[in-house]
Amino acid sequence: MTAPSASVPRDPVWWCLLIVAAFTALASWHLAIPHSIYFDEVHYTKAARVLLTLDRPVNAEHPMLGKELIGLGMILFGDNSFGWRFFSLVFGAIGLFAFSRALWLASLSRFAAIAGTLLVATDFAWFIQSRIAMLDMFMAAFAMIALWQLAAAVRTQRHARVHLALAGIALGLALGAKWSIAPAAVLPGLTFLIVRAKTSGRRFLIARDGAPVDGVSLIEAALWLGVVPALVYLATFAPGLFYAHDPLTVRGLIPLQHRMIELQDSVIKHHPYQSVWYQWLGDWRAIWYLYEVVDGARRGIVLIGNPLTMISGLPAVLWALWAGIWRGRRDALACAVLYLVCTGFWALSGKPVQFYYHYLLPGTFLMACLALALDELWRKSGRWQITPALILGGAAAMFVYFYPIISAQPLYHGRPSFERWMWLKSWR
Repeated sequence: MTAPSASVPRDPVWWCLLIVAAFTALASWHLAIPHSIYFDEVHYTKAARVLLTLDRPVNAEHPMLGKELIGLGMILFGDNSFGWRFFSLVFGAIGLFAFSRALWLASLSRFAAIAGTLLVATDFAWFIQSRIAMLDMFMAAFAMIALWQLAAAVRTQRHARVHLALAGIALGLALGAKWSIAPAAVLPGLTFLIVRAKTSGRRFLIARDGAPVDGVSLIEAALWLGVVPALVYLATFAPGLFYAHDPLTVRGLIPLQHRMIELQDSVIKHHPYQSVWYQWLGDWRAIWYLYEVVDGARRGIVLIGNPLTMISGLPAVLWALWAGIWRGRRDALACAVLYLVCTGFWALSGKPVQFYYHYLLPGTFLMACLALALDELWRKSGRWQITPALILGGAAAMFVYFYPIISAQPLYHGRPSFERWMWLKSWR
């Protein structure tokens, strides 16, 4: 976090809400198209249907919360494409707003908060995952809520326990949606330990005064950021206790986690769209979620990152590291560390088959680094402001250009109707 100044800028909440509202309206347009199941929806809609009957475990390699939310959409709107995807849209909007609040509280920069919200809204991945019945958006949205509450606890110091408790709950729910949050989930508690040990010396376990949150001891922080997330995570398995066949038991929850790891690692069959972390960094490997004649037209959805911002974000990470270490920019350092830890997790992971959608969370932190770097240039005024203006304008222009192929819009006929967007052979 940057040190509070005597003159705090005006909160850009309404500008951020305007971006979130525009994003939500655009993402909701023809949300039900295609009306058929596509890509990994086949796994999670089936699991949600069975979960609603409480018959037996299905898709047991993943936690249950995301499937519970997909099932809730079915209860509210029916077992149809709108019902499957409704809560992905809702959490896409909530998560985008939470990201804007976290970045604002971390930086106290109007420009960074607004720019970051625009960058995530136009990075392609957040938009696409907000329109499909998969688990990733639930995980990412709860992660952003947790970071919002953590930033509020550190920035304001008021009602710190409430903010820490809410952060712990959100971390547990994020884990309950998908394990991809795991490397980021351990960082708040670890950071609290390091900062408190540095400021309080031998009394670090019981000292309540000082950074990062005054009035909260390390022992209490361990409750909010360690025990609470674990209990909330385990609570998301509660419906499994009532399965008609092979029900879960409280005693069996821990062995179940080992079984889930085994099931995850058992997926070793090569997939034509699988990729690895260094391909994600270069926006090198795409995934075709959909490309077929459906709902009366040729339609496609390709998951790639916004080529402009995903590439320009990489030097921004290096800047954020430099600014954090040498200039004391704790906001920049936090974003860089989150990006590097979440990306490094996949680089070191033994998971045999990985996909670009695993970059959703690291890519979001990449956009935060880019927003802070652009803010640094914007503050210099004059010709320095040209670069931020070009990148933000270019990000929006890229989104508009690629919109038909990331939103299942009808594609034109003639030559193969995806070629105009296939800039790289590896995107095909």
